[in-house]
Amino acid sequence: MYVIGTAGHVDHGKSAQVKALTGIDPDRHQEEKEREMTIDLGFAWLKLPGGQEVSIVDVPGHERFIKNMLAGVGGIDLALLVIAADESVMPQTREHLAILDLLDVHRGIVAISKKDLVDSELLPLVEADAAETIADTTLEGSPIVICSAVTGDGLTELLDAIEKTLAQIPPKRDLGRPRLPIDRAFTVAGFGTVVTGTLVDGSFKAGQEVEIVPGGPKSRIRGMQTHQRKLEEAEPGRRLALNLAGISPRDLRRGMVVTNPGWLRPTTAIDVRLRAVSYLPRPIRHNLQVSFHSGSSEVAGRVLLLDHDELAAGQTAWAQIRLEEPLAVAPGDFFVIRSPNDTLGGGKVVDTHVRRHRRFHQPTLETLEKMDRGSPEDMLLITLSRLEPCQVSQLARHTELASDQVLAAAAALVDGGRALTLSAQKLGPASLLYSTQGFADLTVRARDVLSTLHRQRPLRRGVAREELRSRLGLDPRAFDAAVATWLERGDVREEAGALALPEHAPSLSPAQQATADAFLASLRAKPYTPPTDSLPDPDLLAYLEEEGQIVRADDSIAFAREAYEEMASRIVEHLKAQGTITLAQVRDMFATSRKYAQALLEYLDEQRITRRVGDERVLRRKADTG
Repeated sequence: MYVIGTAGHVDHGKSAQVKALTGIDPDRHQEEKEREMTIDLGFAWLKLPGGQEVSIVDVPGHERFIKNMLAGVGGIDLALLVIAADESVMPQTREHLAILDLLDVHRGIVAISKKDLVDSELLPLVEADAAETIADTTLEGSPIVICSAVTGDGLTELLDAIEKTLAQIPPKRDLGRPRLPIDRAFTVAGFGTVVTGTLVDGSFKAGQEVEIVPGGPKSRIRGMQTHQRKLEEAEPGRRLALNLAGISPRDLRRGMVVTNPGWLRPTTAIDVRLRAVSYLPRPIRHNLQVSFHSGSSEVAGRVLLLDHDELAAGQTAWAQIRLEEPLAVAPGDFFVIRSPNDTLGGGKVVDTHVRRHRRFHQPTLETLEKMDRGSPEDMLLITLSRLEPCQVSQLARHTELASDQVLAAAAALVDGGRALTLSAQKLGPASLLYSTQGFADLTVRARDVLSTLHRQRPLRRGVAREELRSRLGLDPRAFDAAVATWLERGDVREEAGALALPEHAPSLSPAQQATADAFLASLRAKPYTPPTDSLPDPDLLAYLEEEGQIVRADDSIAFAREAYEEMASRIVEHLKAQGTITLAQVRDMFATSRKYAQALLEYLDEQRITRRVGDERVLRRKADTG
């Protein structure tokens, strides 16, 4: 499915041409009919002689409605540039042509209309003027057809030219990121809210959940239509009417985008390749206030030139656009900037969600150049370095590349040593990627964190996994994959769930050793009633516990290891012989107090050696231990 968009000066017969070709009057509003002038977007469709259906977007030609024109030509495949034979090329002819050129519309047909209003001797001059006008634009060399919507002369030739030109256009790519910029939102009795637009970059299915951005409301596609025909699935490039559930037209506006939930985040700062129109009367200045148009949206913003102080007619520059309102755009989208009265320039979005750059900063300019014209591997590596760690499927949403191109580029980066996958599995859409430099930087950060904590806690074997994960700011999956890689490489070691640098070994200073020896001696002096009022500091206690020299029954009671093992062994032997034991029996067995006996038994319960049944303990059976 392809979309044709009209272009041309006001009153040159665009709408009449559409009606003559389709039988549909694209002027929907009473005011348009009364003024005989298209004000807003009009829509029609056409079945070509070969049976193919195409959609048509009819745009206004008056200079006061250029923003409406821009909302309609964002997703077109072929431009129908209409030039009236009785007036030839006019100001809006040139401006519309410049806009098509900036939006990179490469296929077009020039229809010289109103043939019936001029002498035949004048037609070759108008045709020559048209050919000269489209020279050095994306429409250079396009077919020129002379016709009349009134008499029907040339309409067969025009249809033939449309069919032949569309046959040269490659199929639309499905990038897996469907977007429908809304150009109309209204209510249909019995159905509810309906929006229309041209679907780009992906497919929709009836019944699927969608998100409308900016704004974020969720909805569901109740149904889809194209050319008054119901669809269950729509591929890229179609003009669509979507019936949306649970949302009011009052919550929607032209410029919003219907898409899959969760991936398209509106932005207020984008990096662009900007080209000034060739007829620009005054240069584009740094920090100039403009209106920014992309898809069906219009937002005010400022142009920050990155490698020029000003941009003269026909020149190209790197720039950043700072927008006054969030806008849903993606890399690869084309745009136009305007002053209140003139089209100034346009180009392509290279990056979104960007920070403010230093002007004339060569590394920044080189990165932008790679993102715009570099190899798929270069583009992917730059994107990966900002999003890492990142699944391959997520990368596809942030580039101009199709899913298969992203997978091929990721494989090339891994094979070339510029990226690595934190997975032993075959590289695929779910694989977790890091740039080699990014993972090296992460490894340095992890080692720095461990080194700092080792200095702060020299007696600890290591750092708990969750603490290290939190300090590195990684999600659990990425962290576990990173740790697995570090363990395999020997960057870190793990012992009893604690992570540490390979060279780290807990050790006591002479003073700490003396404290530890004194504490252990006090425990052994009273093995069943160890002192509780003179415990060492927590780090030393943790060290003695990790080293297996003490057993901490609770926060205040610690037994010497040999004393604990003796008591536990005697309790187990009693249970094997008698079947049960009470707290009082344990107290009497070791001539201790209730406090110590209770702490000991609760610890044995935690260790799944014993199990409490009423006021007694029994030996935990294998079935109970799982």
